[in-house]
Amino acid sequence: MLPSDSLAFALERAARLVSAVLEGGNLTDAYERMQEAQPPWSDAARGAIRDLAWSTLRDFRRGSVVLDRLLHTVPAAPIHALLLVALLRLRQRPQQAHTIVDQAVQAATVLMPGLKAMVNGVLRNALRQRDQWQAWVDADPEAHYGAPAWWITRVQQAHPDGWERALAAGNAHPPMALRANVRRTSPAACVAALAARGIEAQVLDNGAILLAEPVAVGTLPEHAQGALSVQDAGAQWAASLLAPTPGAHVLDACAAPGGKTAHLLESADLDLLALELDPVRARRVERNLERLGLTARVKVADCRQVPKWWDGRAFDYILADVPCSASGVARRHPDIKWLRRETDIVQFAAQQAEILDALWQTLAAGGRMLYVTCSVFAEENTRQIERFCARHGDARRVPIMGLPDLQLLPNAEHDGFYFALLRKEA
Repeated sequence: MLPSDSLAFALERAARLVSAVLEGGNLTDAYERMQEAQPPWSDAARGAIRDLAWSTLRDFRRGSVVLDRLLHTVPAAPIHALLLVALLRLRQRPQQAHTIVDQAVQAATVLMPGLKAMVNGVLRNALRQRDQWQAWVDADPEAHYGAPAWWITRVQQAHPDGWERALAAGNAHPPMALRANVRRTSPAACVAALAARGIEAQVLDNGAILLAEPVAVGTLPEHAQGALSVQDAGAQWAASLLAPTPGAHVLDACAAPGGKTAHLLESADLDLLALELDPVRARRVERNLERLGLTARVKVADCRQVPKWWDGRAFDYILADVPCSASGVARRHPDIKWLRRETDIVQFAAQQAEILDALWQTLAAGGRMLYVTCSVFAEENTRQIERFCARHGDARRVPIMGLPDLQLLPNAEHDGFYFALLRKEA
């Protein structure tokens, strides 16, 4: 048994997570299952494991290019994953090369003891050829940009002026932003409270609080007290763009985990119905509302099956934060890039169209619907809305900041999101 405070333990646990993804599993699900099955980890151990696993998958192709030059055959998934994690650590901390190789061998002793000599040999061979790593990466577009070829092409076509910046940001560590519950405090007051604890932060144009460096949520007592929530700064545009008036009848059609639901309710007193297809995720919405002291009707339902949940009373406002490729938040879920297939985008677009068509019939004349994705692909965004407006003659686009819609590409302040605001003609 490896000591939980050792690098070998972090390498071994991270390798198990990466191995789960190599075998087609979901990284977050694998991480949650691992935590449930183990004694509680220290914050340091948890942070090391997450950083190694998530960073390895952000750099997945870069590590793979190096291994392709060193391996004649791909080893079993746990050892393949361990080598990728160890290479990531060697890139991060080259001055600790001897220790990293030694600890990787210790991790192999737990994963597959018969292959520890192979792990030692491959990593030492990699170090002897370290000067060539960057050339190998630069010669491979997928490694250079950190994404599959089809992904790169779609981003390039959709954003010809910003595609390289978007891809680079998608491989960086994500920022951390907070949302002040304006029923209990203000963004300025939160920034002052954070500063008193030595946490640097700033308020962005939409009221989001951007931290200079991420911190553990548990260090923020205001979170447990319901004064603030963790929410990406880009996601915080939704409430102000929909801007429901007090007393309005509002639908949040795909509500989990509830951040946008709560933000709407913090902004105004509303008659709000939150729909969520998954019962477990619906309960998460309820818990978030309880923590914040907010009230809404939460119902488990497929928003496309309108007769099963709608009482016939038209909504004044609808938030349609639809399922999508999540290409704009891939740095938070780096397995997405390597698990998704290009055919998935067509399937997501078809599902989104079904949702839009179903919800439109529940919107009152003169009402507004905000379409939201966390995607950077045009098929799910601009083209989706163009097709919708072509199908529905009573749909009118409402400009956002003087533009037909709003596409946020991932950067140092926020993740990637798309917003389109539609009004239903009488």
